[in-house]
Amino acid sequence: MTRYVASRLAQLVLVFFGVTLLIYLAVYVLPGDPIRAMAGDRPLPDSVVHTLRARYHLDDPVFLRYFRYLGGLLTGDLGTDFTGRPVATLMAQRWPVTATLALTAWALEVVLGLVAGTFAALHRGRTLDRVILLLSVLAISVPVFVLGYTAQLVFGVRLGLFPVAGTGHGWPMGYLLPALVLAVIASASVTRLVRAGVLENLGADHVRTAVAKGLPWRRVVTRHVLRNSLPAAVTYLAVDLGFLLGGTVIIESIFNLPGVGQLLFQSIGARQGAVVVGVATALVLVFLLLNLVVDLLYGVLDPRIRRA
Repeated sequence: MTRYVASRLAQLVLVFFGVTLLIYLAVYVLPGDPIRAMAGDRPLPDSVVHTLRARYHLDDPVFLRYFRYLGGLLTGDLGTDFTGRPVATLMAQRWPVTATLALTAWALEVVLGLVAGTFAALHRGRTLDRVILLLSVLAISVPVFVLGYTAQLVFGVRLGLFPVAGTGHGWPMGYLLPALVLAVIASASVTRLVRAGVLENLGADHVRTAVAKGLPWRRVVTRHVLRNSLPAAVTYLAVDLGFLLGGTVIIESIFNLPGVGQLLFQSIGARQGAVVVGVATALVLVFLLLNLVVDLLYGVLDPRIRRA
């Protein structure tokens, strides 16, 4: 087990350095001067431009700046934007919104995926199964921005069932509609995974034995079928939680939610490279840590995986 953990940690470190280097290069190798872009149409004196570029080391080689950035990460410094505000402070102000949206969407995703997948498997080949499969395919096929704008227009503007944008109504009403959009899209994959697992376990020997012993069908499904059908879905749910906690850029922008995703989107438009790199680095770290937890749980649950 120790060797398995060490292997996963080594992979995490390599992926972290590789991904952060790509993000850093993608942000800082782009043409254009972020200092002049920050001023917009107003011309800046050359002395001011040179002073700001020297302050933020923009004239240094890009790899030297990257290693200096890594050194700051060891002390928890995610950098500062061009107005002197720490990126960590900006994220701390917006993180509660993203966390609330992510956990709400994730809870809805779990409920919708498990219920739909189980009912589809138990009614295999019938109308309910076909309808659920059709809806899951549609949910996966529709782009998230199309579903988001449609839900906002129909349920927010025309029907008035939910707030159109912002978090002024608090939880749950201020988060329910964007969370439902995210949950519908993600639960489609959970539904298909649960359905496949339930169908596989319905024909297992231990299930036939439980039925032959006269156990109630509901108990057979909940304790002997569904319980053994969840590993694949649990893995997907854990990874998807990392995506949600990483900030849903499109949904937060559509519904004007002041979360980490919106911060990242606005920073890209404002050419705030330090904020983009800092936020992206933090989100990559969250995602990698959740993946590490999933890998370790798999190694504990299935000895064949860690031996392989």
